[in-house]
Formats: sequence, structure tokens, C-alpha cells
Amino acid sequence: MNVIHTENIKKTYNPDTIPVEALKGVDLSIKQGEFTAIVGPSGSGKTTLLNIIGGLDRPTEGYIEVGQKDISKLSDNQLIDFRRENIGFVFQAYNLIPVLTAKENVEFVMLLQNRSEDERNARTIELLEAVGLGDKIDSRPSQLSGGQQQRVAVARALAPKPTFILADEPTANLDSKSTANLLDIMARLNKEENITFVFSTHDQRVIDRARRVITLEDGVISTDIQQHN
Repeated sequence: MNVIHTENIKKTYNPDTIPVEALKGVDLSIKQGEFTAIVGPSGSGKTTLLNIIGGLDRPTEGYIEVGQKDISKLSDNQLIDFRRENIGFVFQAYNLIPVLTAKENVEFVMLLQNRSEDERNARTIELLEAVGLGDKIDSRPSQLSGGQQQRVAVARALAPKPTFILADEPTANLDSKSTANLLDIMARLNKEENITFVFSTHDQRVIDRARRVITLEDGVISTDIQQHN
């Protein structure tokens, strides 16, 4: 089953002044359980594509279906609700709330979903233990290393039980050991729980672990390769 399907996705910035074509017609399907890296040089359009898939930006033209729902027809408020329920995000800058503990950061989205306190507690502890931070639940971001903060971000992304996880340069600020730990956790969650991961990355370590590598150049897909890891 496709969790993501796009047809002829185009994105033009500044259409009325100096147009910049970030995407020039992208057709893409990603199935449940894939571990996919979208790669390409700076300016190739990969972050734009990830933002459109995630409903953070809208295409200028084209069709996008996420979880078998046409998100291009959703209003801004509907899109916010859809993202919260269906898509987990992991960003380069972690984006944790500094005044909240690891536990509070992870359960924040579940609060917005009106989950019960018992369910929030159980899922938060389960996820923090899954990413190796069961002993850090009461630590604030400033008390955690970069690698630990990014693992909290992964747990937070998984908390609402999303259809898939979008990770935009998630290892860019991490050292080799932290990157290896993070990728091990993501690969295990992918294989054991069939969670779909889509990365935008320059990092060869991520590319080597991906099972599918899609290369964007000048706003179009130039190669789409299955890797056997």
C-alpha cells in the first residue's frame, strides 16, 4: 500500500517577481515500511519535496496523496489536524521545547490529541525506553547531548502513531557514534514495527543504511535505486 503518492508535483517560488522553480514535476510513490533517502545537491529541491509531502508547504501544481487522502484539497486548519494525526517530523535542529522534560516533550502531541493521561504516560515511557533514554525522562534538553536530544525528537515523532516519519537532515549535527545509534534505532523500528521513514539527507551514513535512494537534481528525480541492506 502506498503511504505517499505524488503526480507531477511542481513548486515555483516568487512567481510574480523572479520565479524560482524548486520542483519541476515529481512523480513518487512510497509504500508502507520503506526506509528511503531522498538525496541531491543543495538547491535540488529535496527539502521542498519533503515539506510538501509533510503538508508544511503546498505545491504550485500537481497531486499529492498521503495515507490515501488528497491533502492538496485540505484547508490550512484541516492540514494542521492531518499533520498532527498522521505525520511524524524529525528536524536537523531537534526543535525540542527547552522548558519541558524529555517526557513532556514526547507527550506534548498526545496532549493535543486529547489522549488520556494513562495512555500518554504508558506510550511516552515505552518510546523513551525504545530509544535508549528510559533513565532520562525527567531531563530537560539542556541536560542532554545532541544525540540524546535527537532520540527524544524521534520518540516525539512516533508518539501519535503516525502513518510515516519525515526526517530532514536528522544527523547533520551529530557525531559518528550518535549518528550510528540513531540510525540503529530507526532501522530497528522500521523492521520490527514496519514504520515508514523518509529522509532528506546529504549524509553518506544515512544513504548507506537506506534501502531505497532517490536522487533529485534540478527539481526532478534523476535516479531511483533499490539497495539491499
